[in-house]
Amino acid sequence: MDTLDQQLIALLRQDARASVATLAHKLKVARGTVTNRLAKLEDAGVITGYTVRLRADAAPRHIVAWMSIAVEGNRTREVVGILMGEPGVSGLFDTNGRWDLLAELRAETLNELAEILERVRLIKGIGATETSIHLQTYKLG
Repeated sequence: MDTLDQQLIALLRQDARASVATLAHKLKVARGTVTNRLAKLEDAGVITGYTVRLRADAAPRHIVAWMSIAVEGNRTREVVGILMGEPGVSGLFDTNGRWDLLAELRAETLNELAEILERVRLIKGIGATETSIHLQTYKLG
């Protein structure tokens, strides 16, 4: 996946019902380019479907993990842009302290989670990561 694919995925995450014309306009490319990119991403299994977003407590069961991310230098915007296009990242949060970003990861299997972790760790501008897998939820109150 290149930058254009990642930008396309980021736009689809915001609105999976966006038209090809709208996506092409936002990406500043031809509609045919968007159509071809979508077909390639679908054929490669990167995009497996288009869906709605549910509340966290209403989502189907998945493996959920949180990845704390330290960004090198002033590359936060660049890293955020790339992470927004990563299909395994379901949430991305700016934070303070030792870590610059917190990414919520979702995967169907541990193998899929390992692949997501590998892709994220290879992003230029990421200096260090620490990942915790969600095991159980305790509700207070």
